[in-house]
Amino acid sequence: MSHQTARRVSAAPRTNARSVNASRHELGHTKNDLPETTRREATDLLNQRLAECLDLAAQCKQAHWNVKGPAFIALHQLFDEVHEAVQEYADLIAERIVQLGGIATGTTGVVAERSELPDYPVAHLNGPEHVAALSDALAAFGRAVRIGIDEMNDLKDTVSADILTEISRGTDKWLWFVEAHLEGGKP
Repeated sequence: MSHQTARRVSAAPRTNARSVNASRHELGHTKNDLPETTRREATDLLNQRLAECLDLAAQCKQAHWNVKGPAFIALHQLFDEVHEAVQEYADLIAERIVQLGGIATGTTGVVAERSELPDYPVAHLNGPEHVAALSDALAAFGRAVRIGIDEMNDLKDTVSADILTEISRGTDKWLWFVEAHLEGGKP
């Protein structure tokens, strides 16, 4: 490597996801009447839910791409429908963050750093194993969203709480649809 190439590489270090802290960003200008401290805390909490939502979306696609077995077409289509709904949830969350003057942080590095969902198994799974893994992820996300509702209510951010309530209803519905494919009703 030439001296000039080495200098170019070292002149532009890549930002590590660990150095990204959404709560440290300045809030953008908005006439939203929620207090700045509320908006700052809400955007940080919503960014946590966004990371988990984007992780869930990726897990839905992992299941969609790799499912095999006798129920292939039904599961393949179901996992894709869940993915589409989860992507809409991510948009709702990200747009609310920006409405509050924050920055929606949804890069893969941030998602990998922040998401607290269980890791999706990257292995040859049969249909019921994909169902079990995705139902685990949906249940964990649903639990996190309900915590988020309580957090937003504590902050008196009723709009964010309402958005998370809508997402919770949808997540519970998709969990029901996915769990309906569990043989005997148990993972």
